[in-house]
Amino acid sequence: MGQRGPKQGSGGRPKKALADKIVEGNAGHRPLTVIDFGDKAADLEGQDMPKPSEYLSAPQQDGSKLCAAEIYENTWNWLSERGCSALVSPQLIERFAMASARWIQCENITSKLGFLSKHPTTGAAIQSPYVAIGDKYLTQANRLWSEIYQIVRENCTSEYGGAGQQEDMMEQMLSRKKGSF
Repeated sequence: MGQRGPKQGSGGRPKKALADKIVEGNAGHRPLTVIDFGDKAADLEGQDMPKPSEYLSAPQQDGSKLCAAEIYENTWNWLSERGCSALVSPQLIERFAMASARWIQCENITSKLGFLSKHPTTGAAIQSPYVAIGDKYLTQANRLWSEIYQIVRENCTSEYGGAGQQEDMMEQMLSRKKGSF
């Protein structure tokens, strides 16, 4: 018999952001969860970005350079500008950067080869496998970005509604010359 209800650990109402609780007056009168760094708060400001893992800029089989390290740096800088770089693990940023870079790779290959491919046995036209692979990487990148953005949203003491880093990154990608990734 199947499981009833939402998957364990994913059900229920999402956690309300700290800024929302402050604005609404903390109706439940429960203690607010505020990350207090005490004396170490000054140390967190202006910390250097952790060096991205080497696999984020590894040369690819076709000789091109993977752009995941650049995405990692852009994401770190975006988080640092909002004072949240110390709250997000570098591994989470690396996973997001790699998924985004792989999606870009799939989009570039789809642009070069087209949306259709030839079936290996029948020779009939089929969807290019790079379209499906790219879709999976995009889904993964969006899920990881949601985790990162949720950390920023939950830990801002003022309402955060600025343009997301993904919108900034998408603008950068669209304004770049073709083939620069």
